[in-house]
Amino acid sequence: MKVLLVEDEIKLGEYIKKGLSEAGFIVDHQTTGLNGYHALMTEDFNVIIMDVMLPDISGFELVCNYRAAGKHTPVLFLTAKDELSDRVKGIEIGGDDYLTKPFAFAELIVRIKSLLRRANQADYKSTIMQIADLKMDIAKRTVHRGDTPIKLTAKEFALLQFMLERRGEVLPRSVIASQVWDMNFDSDTNVIDVAIRRLRLKIDDECATKLIHTVRGMGYKLDVLDTHDTDD
Repeated sequence: MKVLLVEDEIKLGEYIKKGLSEAGFIVDHQTTGLNGYHALMTEDFNVIIMDVMLPDISGFELVCNYRAAGKHTPVLFLTAKDELSDRVKGIEIGGDDYLTKPFAFAELIVRIKSLLRRANQADYKSTIMQIADLKMDIAKRTVHRGDTPIKLTAKEFALLQFMLERRGEVLPRSVIASQVWDMNFDSDTNVIDVAIRRLRLKIDDECATKLIHTVRGMGYKLDVLDTHDTDD
């Protein structure tokens, strides 16, 4: 597996490159945005690790241009900022994941493997994900239920994409919190339940076939199910 690492901090970049190489990856380390962009447009990679704050051009701008060129390789952003607005922006312009510095190397490996699993799915490669009459176009950032377009926030889009990628699986609140919100789940908060409820209103409320289901005592599931299988 070939990884492009665009990171201007030399020591951090060499640390990441060494660790990934030991894990079996082939790593191309670029220290400027322009060199990184040249590599993006002239070579094929399985995963891109992109620093946001680069000396010549921002990682956000690079990825935005990369996506505009019709490229769909998964992108993991690295940044020293831990602000929600930056995470949302990264997702909106076409990023697939977001990791805040400093981070544990083991977590980086887990994130990369998760991106690779998703990239290996045929639906993800074609950018179209579908279940029943619900269709998501990842590249175009659009969602339709039948012929009806559905407007989602960036977080709702990320939540629905995650559920589509894991369709048929029971997703505990803790897993959703970790993968979509990048946070540890606090049993005292209802942020996951509120988000699911809002997504349900947009996806299922006007449709006879319900797709988002509550599995009693366990979590949520996206699938076409008999009503007796859930606690909706």
